[in-house]
Amino acid sequence: MISKVLVANRGEIAVRAFRAAYEMGIGTVAVYPYEDRNSLHRLKADESYQIGDIGHPVRAYLSVDQIVSTALACGADAVYPGYGFLSENPELAASCAAAGITFIGPSAEVLELTGNKSRAIAAAREAGLPVLTSSEPSASVSELVTASETMDFPLFVKAVAGGGGRGMRRVADPGALPEAIEAASREAESAFGDPTVFLEQAVISPRHIEVQILADTSGNVIHLYERDCSVQRRHQKVIELAPAPNLDPALRERICSDAVAFARHIGYSCAGTVEFLLDERGRHVFIEMNPRIQVEHTVTEEITDVDLVSAQLRIAAGETLAELGLTQDAIRPHGVALQCRITTEDPANGFRPDTGRISTYRSPGGAGIRLDGGAHLGAEIGAHFDSMLVKLTCRGRDFPTAVARARRAVAEFRIRGVATNIPFLQAVLDDPDFQAGRVTTSFIDERPQLLTSRSSADRGTKILNYLADVTVNQPHGPRPSTVYPRDKLPQIDLSVPPPAGSKQMLESLGPEGFSRWLRDSPAVGVTDTTFRDAHQSLLATRVRSTALLEIAPYIARLTPQLLSMECWGGATYDVALRFLKEDPWERLSALREVLPNICLQMLLRGRNTVGYTPYPELVTSAFVEEATATGVDIFRIFDALNHVDSMRPAIDAVRETGSAIAEVAMCYTGDLSDPAEKLYTLDYYLRMAEEIVGAGAHILAIKDMAGLLRVPAAQRLVTALRTRFDLPVHIHTHDTPGGQLATYVAAWHSGADAVDGAAAPLAGTTSQPALSSIVAAAAHTEYDTGLSLSAVCDLEPYWEALRKVYAPFESGLPAPTGRVYTHEIPGGQLSNLRQQAIALGLGNRFEEIESNYAAADRILGRLVKVTPSSEVVGDLALALVGAGVTADEFAAHPSRHDIPDSVIGFLRGELGDPPGGWPEPLRTNALDGRAPAKPEAELSAADEADLRASGPVRQATLNRLLFPGPTKEFDAHREQFGDTSRLTANQFFYGLRHGEEHRVQLERGVQLLIGLEAISEPDERGMRSVMCIINGQLRPVVVRDRSIEDAVPTAEKADRGNPDHIAAPFDGVVTVAVAVGDQIAAGHTVATIEAMKMEASITAPKGGVVKRIAVATTAQVEGGDLLVVIS
Repeated sequence: MISKVLVANRGEIAVRAFRAAYEMGIGTVAVYPYEDRNSLHRLKADESYQIGDIGHPVRAYLSVDQIVSTALACGADAVYPGYGFLSENPELAASCAAAGITFIGPSAEVLELTGNKSRAIAAAREAGLPVLTSSEPSASVSELVTASETMDFPLFVKAVAGGGGRGMRRVADPGALPEAIEAASREAESAFGDPTVFLEQAVISPRHIEVQILADTSGNVIHLYERDCSVQRRHQKVIELAPAPNLDPALRERICSDAVAFARHIGYSCAGTVEFLLDERGRHVFIEMNPRIQVEHTVTEEITDVDLVSAQLRIAAGETLAELGLTQDAIRPHGVALQCRITTEDPANGFRPDTGRISTYRSPGGAGIRLDGGAHLGAEIGAHFDSMLVKLTCRGRDFPTAVARARRAVAEFRIRGVATNIPFLQAVLDDPDFQAGRVTTSFIDERPQLLTSRSSADRGTKILNYLADVTVNQPHGPRPSTVYPRDKLPQIDLSVPPPAGSKQMLESLGPEGFSRWLRDSPAVGVTDTTFRDAHQSLLATRVRSTALLEIAPYIARLTPQLLSMECWGGATYDVALRFLKEDPWERLSALREVLPNICLQMLLRGRNTVGYTPYPELVTSAFVEEATATGVDIFRIFDALNHVDSMRPAIDAVRETGSAIAEVAMCYTGDLSDPAEKLYTLDYYLRMAEEIVGAGAHILAIKDMAGLLRVPAAQRLVTALRTRFDLPVHIHTHDTPGGQLATYVAAWHSGADAVDGAAAPLAGTTSQPALSSIVAAAAHTEYDTGLSLSAVCDLEPYWEALRKVYAPFESGLPAPTGRVYTHEIPGGQLSNLRQQAIALGLGNRFEEIESNYAAADRILGRLVKVTPSSEVVGDLALALVGAGVTADEFAAHPSRHDIPDSVIGFLRGELGDPPGGWPEPLRTNALDGRAPAKPEAELSAADEADLRASGPVRQATLNRLLFPGPTKEFDAHREQFGDTSRLTANQFFYGLRHGEEHRVQLERGVQLLIGLEAISEPDERGMRSVMCIINGQLRPVVVRDRSIEDAVPTAEKADRGNPDHIAAPFDGVVTVAVAVGDQIAAGHTVATIEAMKMEASITAPKGGVVKRIAVATTAQVEGGDLLVVIS
C-alpha cells in the first residue's frame, strides 16, 4: 500500500490527485517552482517543496532529477505524474523504479513505445488495428518533405512525444510544409524536450473517438467505454462527450474491443486512452495511445461511477481489477456527461491566453454539476502555464439534459480580471448541430461565427472601472453638494396614470387641427425649455438623462397643461455623445416613455438637422422620420441665416410623417422698432413669414436668441403676423437683459399663442423667463395658461438642488446685462463664450471680447446670429482679441492674419448667403489663394440602405454621419466602460464616496450595489489600487492617477493604425527571427512567442525591409508592445 505520494504536476490535476489520496488515507506532497508558489495545489497538499531555478518555472516541472530527489528526501514512496509535463516521459518512470519509488503509470518500456507515435502505430498494426499512412519520425525538415512526396495532402505534422495538441500542425498545401515542420518541432522541443516529428495522413472531417482503458499489472484489461472528443480547436479538445452521441452500438463494440486488444498487445497497465478517428463512412483508424490519465477523464467517471485516479493509485500499489471490483461485465454506462474547460483564452483575440489577477470568481453548482479546478478569487494568472482555470463536467440522464445543465452552469460563471472562453463555449452549446450530437473535428472551423457571436457584457466590471477612475482622478473636482435632488421632489402618487395632455390632443386632432386649436384657444400655450435650452444656456448642456427622467413623471402629473416639453435637438445631441457618453436616441425614447401625455419638442437646424453643416436630403428625411418614430411631436425648424429654402427639406420631411408638427422659426435680430434699422425691418420678417407659411409650416415661431425682442417690437411684429396669417405664433426668447417677461405679456396681448419658459432655478439671464412668472402673469386673465402656479413652484426645489450638483459647469451670467443690446450675442453663446475666453486666458478681458463681437458682426455684414452663424462671429471676435488687431484692420488686410476655419467656411458660402449680402472686399481678399469649399459628402450605398431602415441601425448611422468624431469617442467609451447613461450626475462626474452605498441601475430589476473601501498610495507608475465592494464582494480596481508622472520607463507600444508596426499579440517571451535590413515577404515569420506552454509565430502583414527591431533578441513582452518596424 502506498503511504505518501508526490504529485509531479500542478493545478487542477494535482488537486484531483490529492483529493483521491486523502480519501484513501495516503499522505500528499506537492512540488512547485518559485513563480508558482501561490498555486492552489501547494495549499492542498500535506507537504510542499520548492524546486527549480527562479526564472524557469516550466523547467522545474520537467526536471526528473529534482522530482525524484524531492520524493526521496520527503519519504514519498510513489510519484503521480498526472497529465502533461513528465506524464509520458519514460525517464521519470525509470528513475522512480531505480530509486525504489512506485511510478503511478505504465512501465518505462510501454511509455517509450506509446510515446513514440510511429512505434505505436506499428504496434497497432501488429495488433490488427486499422491505422493511417505515416512517415518515419525525424527532426530533419528535408527528410520529412521528401517523405511527403509519396503521401496525399492534407497531412498532419505530429510530435513523436506530443500530446494535448502541442507540436501538431495540419498542412493542406505542400508549400507550407517546411515552416509547419519547423514550428511543430520547436513547439515539441519546448513542451516535451524532443523535437522529433512525423507525418501522418489526415482524415477529412472525422470524429475523434477515444476509449478509456484500465489495466492491472496481472494482464487484466477492461474498457470504460468511449468519449467523443471531436469538438476541437487547433487539435486541442474543447468539449468532450460520454458516451459518443449517434454512434452505432456495433461500431462502439468494435472500437472498444480494438482498444482493449491494443492495450493487451503492448502489456499496458494503469489508466490510459486509446484514440481513434472515425470517418464519415463509419470506418475507424488508430491514431495513438495516451499512457496517462486524460483531462477529460471526469466524463467517464460520471457515467461509470469509477474513480479513475483512485483506481490508478490502487493498481500501482499492486491491486488487481478484480480486487477493485472492476470487471468488463460490471461496467455499465448510465446517463450522459459532457466536459468543457474554462480557460483564459480570448476567442476574440485568436484564443490568445490572457494574463492578470482574478478579481471576481463565482462558480455554478446544483444538480449534475461537477467542478475540478485550481482557480480562486485573487489568483494571479501568469503566462508560464496552461490557461485552464476550471473543468466543468455536467451530467444528465440524457444528452439534452446534460447540455441544458452545461448551458446553465456556464452562464452562472462570473470570472473577472482576465478574459475567458466562456462566450465561445456558450455559442458552441447553443449551436443546434451540437445539441443534436452532430459533431466532427471540423465543427469549429466550419463555424467561425462561434468565435464572435457572443461576448461577455461584464457590465459590473466596466461600470466599476469607470467609477474608480473618476473617484481617483476627480476630473470635475469634488462633489459640490451633499443634497440629493430627488429628496426635493413633491410627494405625489406616481402609480396614478398622468392625465391627458397636448400629446393626446395632437393624436386626436392631427397637426392641422392642433394648429387651429392652438390659434383659437385664448389661453397662452407654454413650452417648458428646462430639459434643453435652459441647461444648454446655463450649464453647458451637461444635465444628464437620469436627472431629467427622475423629474419627468412629476411634470407629467403636475403640469399636464403644458403645450410641449423642449427636450431634444440642438446642442443636446452632440454634447450627449461627446461629454455625457449617452446615446441621444436612448434619451429621447426614455423621455417619451415617462412623458406620455405632453408633446415632446426638438430644435432642428433645417438641412443641418442637429449638425453644423448641410447634409443630403435623405439624411434630413431619415432623421425626421426616426425622431418622430422615437418620440418627437413638434419640430422647431430654423436656419442660421433665415433661408427658408434651407429649411424646406426639413419642413417637407415633417409634413410627410403625417403626425408631427412643423414649427418654423424666424430668427430675430436687431430692433425692428428702430427707425434707423435698414436690414432687419418689419417688412423683412413679414416677407420671411410669407415664405414660411407657403412652405407648409403648422406653427410660426419667433426665435429671439439674444433677448433683443423689446416690447414695442413684439407688439408690432405679432400684430402684423396675426393680421396677415392664420397660423399660431410661438415666441422664444432669452432673458439676458432681464425684462423679457414684459415682452411676453405684450406679445400675448398682441395675439401670440405660445411662449417658452424654464423652471425658475434654471431661468433668467441667458436662459428663458421663469415658468412661474409666466404662469403668474397670465393667471386670472383670459390668457390664463391653465397651469397651476403651486404645481410649477413645487417642482422648483428639485431644479435648485440639481443646479448645485452641476456647479462645475456653471456658465451663466451672474446678473442680467444690457450690453446685449449692443453686441447681440445669443444667450447660449454668451455663456459658452465666457468659458472659451477663460480657457484662452482672456477671461478678464470679456468686455473687450463683447466689443469685438459687435465689430466682427459689423464687418461680416450684420448676420442673423444663431448656431452655427453665431460661432462664426464668436470665433472671429476671439481671434481679433487674441491677435490684438481691430476689426477694421482685419477687414482691410485679412490675408495677414490667421482666419478661423469657421469664418473661411462662412465666406465660402457653406452656411448660405447672408441677408445683407457678402462683405466685400473682405470676402474676396480672405478667400484669395484658398481652395474652394469641399463638395457635399455623398452617401455610400450602405449608408443609404441603413437610412431607409428604422430603429437602432438608422440611429447609429445618423450618429456617425452627423458627428463622426464624437460618435467614435462614444463607442470607445461604451466598449471600455459599458453603458454609463444610468449613472447619476454625482456618480458620473464625481465618483464614489466612502461610507455610502451607491446603487447603479443596469436595467429594469437589475442593480449594482457599489461601495468604496479604500484607495492606496500610488506606486512608481502612478497606479492606485481602489478597493471597492460590488454586490457585497470585495473587488480591487487598479487606476492610473493622471496627476502623477510615471517614473518607470514603459515599453514602446505599436501603433495599431500603422501597417509598418508589428506588435506582440499577447504577453509572453518573444524571440526575434529577423535582423535589421532583412528583405521579407508578407506572411514571413519575424518572431516567435511562447506563453501558456504554447508557441506561436508572429508574421509580417506586408512585405518590406526590416527597418528597426524594438526589443532584444529574446525578451519578455506585453501584448501590444512594438517588436519590429518594416518599411
